[in-house]
Amino acid sequence: MTGGSAGRPGRKIVLWRHGQTSWNLERRFQGSTDIELTGTGVAQARRAARLLASLRPAAIVASDLKRAAATAAELAGITGLPVTHDEALRETYAGEWQGLTHDEIVAKYGEQYAAWKRGEPVRRGGGELETEVADRAAPVVLEHAGRLEENATLVVVSHGGTIRTTIGRLLGLDPSSWESLGGLSNCCWSVLGEGARGWRLLEHNAGTLPEPVLGDDD
Repeated sequence: MTGGSAGRPGRKIVLWRHGQTSWNLERRFQGSTDIELTGTGVAQARRAARLLASLRPAAIVASDLKRAAATAAELAGITGLPVTHDEALRETYAGEWQGLTHDEIVAKYGEQYAAWKRGEPVRRGGGELETEVADRAAPVVLEHAGRLEENATLVVVSHGGTIRTTIGRLLGLDPSSWESLGGLSNCCWSVLGEGARGWRLLEHNAGTLPEPVLGDDD
């Protein structure tokens, strides 16, 4: 599913990662665990929302997890737009990996982690495959993008892993190469634009000066 042009050129999709959480700072895998933003995360969302509001988005859709919902609320507060929450935009469910730090995952699930990094289909911690995440998230993004008028912008507020898999699916990339899309820093975003042959990546990890990517998939 790549979602080609439907006769309304100029449409854009902004995929915006949530602000910082305490588990991000600890490099702890959140997955679908519902962790709130830190005070810094709220400030990040507030700053980013001011920038995104200048794009005059037409609609906002967000994961229903607290960290994404709170991030989306900052943009809604500025633009006056309602937020549609959808659990299909949640982060990857990663079973036994959830709650573990990066070092703990490597120590306990080293072979599984290495296989995932090689681009092999892996149920991390017994959870979802990346393609399954794309199967649930990409159609939601396309559904909302399909409602846009010409030259309008949709903002999708989600999570690092879900955003990467969605971008990979919408660009028509092979799943083994999705890891080549670098991670998003907290409250940064990527922009897809509609072209004659489908969606194109216009910007990636935009919105701030370079910062470490904390918790790539959460």
